[in-house]
Amino acid sequence: MAVLSIRHETLYTYERPVRFAAHRLLVRPRDSHAIRVARAVLTVSPPGEVRWMYDALGNSVCCFTPRGESTALSIVSELSIQRYPAPLDGVRIADPQTATPIVYTPPDRAVLSPFVEPVTEDPGGHLLKWLRARLGSPQEPALDFLLRLNQAIHDEFDYQARDLGAAQAPSHTVQLGAGTCRDFAWLMVEALRRLGYAARFVTGYLYSPAQSKVRGAGATHAWCEVFLPELGWTEFDPTNARSRRAPT
Repeated sequence: MAVLSIRHETLYTYERPVRFAAHRLLVRPRDSHAIRVARAVLTVSPPGEVRWMYDALGNSVCCFTPRGESTALSIVSELSIQRYPAPLDGVRIADPQTATPIVYTPPDRAVLSPFVEPVTEDPGGHLLKWLRARLGSPQEPALDFLLRLNQAIHDEFDYQARDLGAAQAPSHTVQLGAGTCRDFAWLMVEALRRLGYAARFVTGYLYSPAQSKVRGAGATHAWCEVFLPELGWTEFDPTNARSRRAPT
């Protein structure tokens, strides 16, 4: 077990007093057998109504509406997390349906269908061309292929930090040959969906010891999770070519 302390501070400042609309805060990880939230403190200024709920995906969401006017908005989340990681080292999947192409059981397909359908366009075919060049044998185990694709994104694309903006289109990332963590995660998600994998985009925090050289540490990070028979949701971080079992 690893015990991690997380402090995430968001601060907005304004030239003159402003009034605020409702905010949706995603600052708390989901509790599971792999992650336990031992302590959680949320400090907001100016004060206002705070209400917690779960969204359709089971994420813990804080609905916060500041009262009155202010020239600043401060949101500070302090967490103590107990982490029980399950590494992939030595894991071999016995299910023959996990060879490429991936095959899910009917009950799993009913739940996973929203994560299988691509949602971005590839008008010039750049993403598809890049993906096809990285396909191996049809008998390659799914886990081996995923680890290889995870490593390929890390090796072939230049990492460029970008604080603002959403993830760029995967086809644009392929053409540019560069991106930040959310671009690489989104590239892997949309590439795998085109092959029938259930994949989802995940954000959170990345632990980085002082002596390690980890991209994307010190702020929110993004990675890809893929659902595999016998393993469930499995984490792949193409920014750092890392992988491990994900909480379920």
